[in-house]
Parts: sequence; structure tokens; C-alpha cells
Amino acid sequence: MTTRRHSIADVDSAGGRGLPAEAPACPVDRLPTVRRNRLCLRIIYIGLLNFLLYTVGYAVLGGDAHNGERRMIDSPTGPRAAYFVRGHFIRDPNGQEREVRPGLWVYSYLHSISVFVTSAAMLVSMLVLARPHILATMRDGWVRGQTFVVVFGTVVVLVTAAAVAVFTWDFLAQITSP
Repeated sequence: MTTRRHSIADVDSAGGRGLPAEAPACPVDRLPTVRRNRLCLRIIYIGLLNFLLYTVGYAVLGGDAHNGERRMIDSPTGPRAAYFVRGHFIRDPNGQEREVRPGLWVYSYLHSISVFVTSAAMLVSMLVLARPHILATMRDGWVRGQTFVVVFGTVVVLVTAAAVAVFTWDFLAQITSP
């Protein structure tokens, strides 16, 4: 006896009624369509807001902590750690650094890391929203829609994880260096 796998179109058109009680083929199909779409849109809005805040912060500070550094400088009271942000081409073709408070430097660095996470979340959310169309239009060809969705989502997650790991490693190295 063979069991027919139901597509998202079957679930949406039937409203989830009258179908066998089996787990959906894709985890994103476990949420009702309207709820899933609203969640994806909220993630996109949050990601856009985070990027906007990062851009404004970068402009106000004249750079960010990732492009800057933490270094020891001599002061009249002895050596101290100084925190600098640096921006590329904001005020000077060579970039310009500016000393900031330690808390602001840490915030700037962590915000730089968060941009990767929210950008990836936005891409995955857009992929989830576009998934039904991708599946419907990529049926015939050298790459099927489901394969494209899975590979693209996996690449986004892996590249983001690598970027976050590199930035976090650099942040920890800056914080713990003498």
C-alpha cells in the first residue's frame, strides 16, 4: 500500500481537514500559513530595524568596534586600555579612528555581530515566504525547488555561523588581550 504525500497546496486548500494525521514534509508547514507568514514578516521587520540602527550608529560614531581596536596606551596615571572605533571612508579616505567608552565599544562590537544573525534570519524568512512559489515553479529542471530551498537555507545558515564565529573569536581576542 502506498501513501500519497500531500503538498502544502493540499493542506492550504483543505484547511488541514480530512488529511491523514502525519507530520508535514517540511517543518515550516507545522505552523498555520497565516501565523507563519506573520512570524516571517516580524523577523524581516526586526532585521531591517536592526540594520537601520546599526547604520545610524555607525554614522554617529564614525565607524564600529570591529574595524577599530582595543589597545593599551600610556596615560599620566599609568597604562590603560583604550577603545577605538574606526570607519571606512566616513570622514576620511583612510578611515578615522575615535576613542569611545568601553561599554559603547562592546555594544558596537556586539551589534556588528548581531547584523549577521538578523540578516540571515531575514533571508531564511524570505525563503520561507517564497517557498510555495519556488516549489511550484522549479518542478522541471536540473534543480528541483525543494532541493534549492534546502541548499540555499543551509548555505545561509553555515555562512552566517562562520561569520559569527570569526567575529566572536576576534571580539574575545580583543577583550582578553593585555
